[in-house]
Amino acid sequence: MRAGDLLRQLDQQLLPRLLAAAGRLGQGPARPRVLPTVALLSCAAVLLTAVWATDDAPVGDRTVGEVTRVGVAAGDSIPGYVQAAAADLAAMPAAVPSSGDGTYALVSLSAYLTPQRAASVLGDVPVAAVFGRVPLPDRQTEIVRIAAQRLPDDAVAAMGEVAARKDREAADYLARAAAVTGGGPEERELRQWYVSGAEVAAAEATAYRTGCSCLYAAVVRAEPVALRRVASRPGVRVVDPAPEVRRLDRTVFTPPLPEQEEVASPPRDGAVAPPAAPATADPVPSSAAAPTPDAGATPSPAPPVINSSPVPSTTPPSPATSQSPVTSTDSSESRSPEPTS
Repeated sequence: MRAGDLLRQLDQQLLPRLLAAAGRLGQGPARPRVLPTVALLSCAAVLLTAVWATDDAPVGDRTVGEVTRVGVAAGDSIPGYVQAAAADLAAMPAAVPSSGDGTYALVSLSAYLTPQRAASVLGDVPVAAVFGRVPLPDRQTEIVRIAAQRLPDDAVAAMGEVAARKDREAADYLARAAAVTGGGPEERELRQWYVSGAEVAAAEATAYRTGCSCLYAAVVRAEPVALRRVASRPGVRVVDPAPEVRRLDRTVFTPPLPEQEEVASPPRDGAVAPPAAPATADPVPSSAAAPTPDAGATPSPAPPVINSSPVPSTTPPSPATSQSPVTSTDSSESRSPEPTS
């Protein structure tokens, strides 16, 4: 009951009785002392009711500003992570009474799979999201987190959206290359870097459009018994249970890449290091960058596709930052909730 309703009931029930009592007492010899006493008692009752109603107000979301990280951090041992996750899964009870819908878990696959093959490996376990990347040799490619509750249909549709975005990205790179004027070594190097980026984006677009073998991890939610069944299936590298996860939009998942066996790190990139943009270059404006998985713990549902790396900026990064990772392995090592700025 709200404070306003309580105060109205107090006025309707208590105040008439107090006035009647005050009228009777006011006729006697103790009138000067009785009226102030009754007034003070009435005010105290009203104040106590208001304080009680305020304390009974609903508590807001205590998880605002917190991000939970699940997976292997960059620079950590992958065998150690796999061993620890397997131990956590084995230690879980057969049923978790407090989780009516089951426990979230990060499923890492042993190889890149098509949406159809990933659906076969995961079986009937409810899926919340999948992770994909086009495994081009010696190139860093973007990792995408795709909301996919129905495999393979949702993943195929989302991959088509990624392909369309990659087409636009490739065209943007080519436009930047054409906008670079001059024939000096810096201009030629910058132009080559833009052309290389266009080639990678075009290759990613083609791969996603054809339903490539690009999926390598998934977020599922099930009871421990079902999670252990998934962990025993061929093609599953490890199942990492995360009972601490309550909201996916406030969780960053960092599964290991299938090709990495020892230490988690960004994939090797053999591309030419991006040079500093010359003063004469006039690149075209870039499109708005999409949000990253850990960019904003907002209460709204996550979009179908979340980019883990930005689209090209208006100027290329400096050589000192050219090797910055663009994969989901570039994250902090803690799995416990932490405040965001």
